[in-house]
Amino acid sequence: MDNLYDIESPGNDPASYASTARGYSPKLSDAGLDPARETPVWDQTGQQSMTLAAVEVPLTIRIAEQEIVTLMTMGIRPEHLVLGYLRNQRLVDHIHSIESIEVDWDHEVADVQLRHGFDLESLQDDARHKIVTTGCGQGTIYSCSLDKLYDRRLQPGKIRQSEIYASLKQASRINQVYRKTGSVHGCALFSDSILLTSAEDVGRHNAMDTIAGELWLNPSQDKRLLFYTTGRLTSEIVMKAASMEIPVLVSRNGVTQMAIELAEDLGVMLVARAKSRHFQVFSCHEYLVYDAIPNQSNVRQKQ
Repeated sequence: MDNLYDIESPGNDPASYASTARGYSPKLSDAGLDPARETPVWDQTGQQSMTLAAVEVPLTIRIAEQEIVTLMTMGIRPEHLVLGYLRNQRLVDHIHSIESIEVDWDHEVADVQLRHGFDLESLQDDARHKIVTTGCGQGTIYSCSLDKLYDRRLQPGKIRQSEIYASLKQASRINQVYRKTGSVHGCALFSDSILLTSAEDVGRHNAMDTIAGELWLNPSQDKRLLFYTTGRLTSEIVMKAASMEIPVLVSRNGVTQMAIELAEDLGVMLVARAKSRHFQVFSCHEYLVYDAIPNQSNVRQKQ
């Protein structure tokens, strides 16, 4: 799988990126925002200076004039965010059903136009059965999403310990907005230790959905993808990974019990509290190959 976009130029035109995707691609607007703005700040001595703060704006997704959800986002790649949200919530099963996505920041809406007679009545029924999750920014999942995921369990295959270490090393260098502003989450997608793409947003679920949208446009044939997130691993994140057919989730943060149980059921390896040479595997541990066990004395010296 080729790089989904130029990591050094995350503001690339989504339309030009989409043209490289295999097969069909809906028409996408190009409405990315600058993710940081200067703002005055006063320190403990009363001195004023200027600093950068992360942008947070509402974006309401509308399908055929029906409002589905309002997401709080930095708006870096809003078209991909909308695509990924629709995919991970299983509100739209096939990308061919989407004619276009037009983001209008003046009205803070993303209008999704459908084709091929998509059944909006079933969507309205699903939307009445949503669950507010523990995700920051009031994440939501729809009851139909989980039922569909149980139709097929993922097969993680073998993942090498050295791949986790190599991915962690790269992940520490990609959070550009976080280094400028703090207070945002970052995610990254790897294949055989190669960075494919990354995304940042005010919520980890938004960052994950943005990558899901890119992956929907440019599907990967690799079934050994590894997904890294700075946020905690909850049931919602596991569901999104399974929907994206990603068998390995890595986080520098912790994990919930429901996420562990769900990951075992769906075939997703959870690697949490992963920093430097440390990590803990909470599910599907039988798929991990220990090929780079650190010297314990060296590890203690670094602590």
